[in-house]
Amino acid sequence: MSATLPLSRRARAWLVTEGEVQRADTGQPWWKVMCLTGVDYFSTLGYQPGIAALAAGLLSPVATLVLVALTLLGALPVYRRIAEESPHGEGSIAMLERLLSFWKGKLFVLALLGFAATDFIITMTLSAADASAHLIENPNLSPVLSGHQVAITLVLLALLGAVFLRGFTEAIGLAVGLVGVYLALNVVVIGVGLWHVAAHPHLVPDWGAALTRQHGNPLAMVGVALLVFPKLALGMSGFETGVAVMPHVRGDAIDTESSPAGRIRGTRRLLTTAAVLMSLFLVTSSFVTTLLIPSAQFEVGGRANGRALAFLAHEYLGNAFGTTYDASTIAILWFAGASAMAGMLNLIPRYLPRYGMSPEWAGAVRPLVLILTGTSFLITWIFDASVDGQGGAYATGVLVLFTSAGVAVTLAARRTRQRKRTVAFAVITLVLTYTTVNNVIERPDGVKIGACFVLAIVLVSSLSRIRRVFELRATEIEFDEPSRVFLRDCARRTIRLVAHKTEDRAVEEYLEKIQQLRRDHDLPSDPDVVFVEVTVVDASDFQGPLQAHGEVLHQRYRVISVIAPSVPNALAALALRIRDDAGVVPHIYFAWTEGNPAQQFLRFLLLGSGEIAPVTREVLRRAEPDPQRRPHVHVG
Repeated sequence: MSATLPLSRRARAWLVTEGEVQRADTGQPWWKVMCLTGVDYFSTLGYQPGIAALAAGLLSPVATLVLVALTLLGALPVYRRIAEESPHGEGSIAMLERLLSFWKGKLFVLALLGFAATDFIITMTLSAADASAHLIENPNLSPVLSGHQVAITLVLLALLGAVFLRGFTEAIGLAVGLVGVYLALNVVVIGVGLWHVAAHPHLVPDWGAALTRQHGNPLAMVGVALLVFPKLALGMSGFETGVAVMPHVRGDAIDTESSPAGRIRGTRRLLTTAAVLMSLFLVTSSFVTTLLIPSAQFEVGGRANGRALAFLAHEYLGNAFGTTYDASTIAILWFAGASAMAGMLNLIPRYLPRYGMSPEWAGAVRPLVLILTGTSFLITWIFDASVDGQGGAYATGVLVLFTSAGVAVTLAARRTRQRKRTVAFAVITLVLTYTTVNNVIERPDGVKIGACFVLAIVLVSSLSRIRRVFELRATEIEFDEPSRVFLRDCARRTIRLVAHKTEDRAVEEYLEKIQQLRRDHDLPSDPDVVFVEVTVVDASDFQGPLQAHGEVLHQRYRVISVIAPSVPNALAALALRIRDDAGVVPHIYFAWTEGNPAQQFLRFLLLGSGEIAPVTREVLRRAEPDPQRRPHVHVG
C-alpha cells in the first residue's frame, strides 16, 4: 500500500507520522540514566584538563578546586531543587515561565531556549570536533587523517543524526557501556599518573616553588584562580542535561504524574553521584596533567592540546593502551552529542508547539533531528572544527542556563518563605552571575553565538505563529450542564449564538444587544438566542482546553462564558463543536468593530481580540471547507 503513495507523501509519513513517538523508554534505573547524561558530563575529561592548563597554567589544579567547590556547593544544590520543582524535564525554564505571564514570559522563555540551543548544539559540535582531534593525533592515524578535521567532524555529526533518524530506543544501554569503559580507562591513566608523581618526589616541591615564584603567596594564588576559573566552566556542563533527561528515570510504583516522588529522588541521586564522581576526576586529572606534561604541549599544535589524558596514556602506558584510550574517548565524545540531542528533543516540543511558535511537525522527532544536525554542520564549518574556538560559546550557553537556574530556585525558595535557602541560593546566583559576566567579557564570541540562536528562534517562532493564527486552537471543549441544556433546547429550533463583549453584565447591555439584532438582521420580536462571552486572560497562549460555563442572567438571558487566549478562534471552535453535537448548523451574530482594520488585526495578533467577525469567519472557512456545513456568520 505504502509503495503506491507519491514520494512526497511517503517522505512525510516517514518524517512525521512514523517519527512521532520515537522517544527513549521512561522506566530506567537512575544510575543508567546517569550514564546517558554522563556521556556529556564525563566526556569533558577528554578536553577539560587541556583547557584548564591553557587558562590557568600552573594554577590549573587550584582553579579546578574552585570549580569543584562551585559545582558541589552551588550548581548541585540548585539543580537538586530544580528536579523537585520541575520533575517532567522542563528544567529552570519552566520554573521561570510560571513566574512570568503574557508576552514577556514567552519571549523570556524563547531567549532561554536560544541559550539552551547554544549549550546543546555546541555540545554536539565541540565533542565531535574533539573526537576528530583524538583521531588525527593518534600516532597510527595521524599520517592519513591530518588536515581533515572538519570533514571528519561532519561525518561524526552525520552518523549521530542517523542514529536518531533510525530510532533511539537503545541509547541508555549503549551509554552505560561507553561510560563504564571510559571511566575505568581514566582510573587507570590517572592512577598511573599519580604513581609517577609519587615515584618522583621532586615534582610536587618543584611545582610549589614555581607557583610561589609566579604568584608570591597562597592568597594571591587563590585570587588569580578565582579570576580564571570561569574559563573552566565546561567542567560543569552536565547538570542541565541531567534535568532534561529526568523523564527517563524510573520512579516508584505509587508515583503519579503530578507527584513523581520516586523520580525526583532518583534524579537527585543521579545528580549527586555524577557531580561527586566528576569532581574527583577533574581534580586528579588536572593535578597529574599539570605536573607531568610540559606546558608547551598544551599549546595549539602540541600533542596534549585538547587531549591531555590521551597524551599521558600514550606516554606512560604504550601505544596499544593509548590507542584503546583514544578509541574509548572518541566513542564517548561522539556519543556526548546524543544526550545533547535528547535534551533538545525533550525541550522544543514542550514549549514551541503549545506557544503556536512552530509548525505542528515540531512535535515529531525526525524533522527536528534533521534541523539540529544541519545547524551543527553550519557551526562546525564556521568554527573550522576548533575545540578552543567553540569553548567560549559553550561556556556562555552553560553559564546563562546556570544563572537562570539560580534565579529560578531563589524565587521558588522566596515564594515558599524559606529564608535561609533564599539567602543561600541568592549567594550562589551572584557567584554564577559573576562567572557568566566574566566569561562574556573575556570571550564575547559566546554571547554573539547565543544571540544568533535567540534571534533565530524568536524570528522563526514569530513567523510560524503569524502563519498559524487562523487555526482552531481548542485542544478540547467541555460544556457544563447548564450550557448543554441551553444547546439541547435551542437545537429544536434555529441555534442563534450572539458574540457579546460585556462590561458589567448589566441588564441594559443584553436588552440593547437584542434590540440591535432585531434592527440589523430583521429577526423576530423576541429572538431565541444564546449569548457567548469570551474573556481573554493571556493572549500570548496559543491553545488549550475550553470550559464552557452556562448561566441565566437577569432571569431571562442565557449566557455561555469561556476563557480563551483568542476570541475569534474560541468562537469558531465553539460553533463547530455545537454543530457536531446538536447536528444543526448554528448561526453566529456579530457587530462590526470600529477602527482601522490594520490596527485591529494587530490587536488580534497580540491581544486576541481586534476585528472579531471577519477573523472568526476566516477560521471557520479554513476549518470547514464545505460551505453547507460551515456555521453561518452574520455581521451587522
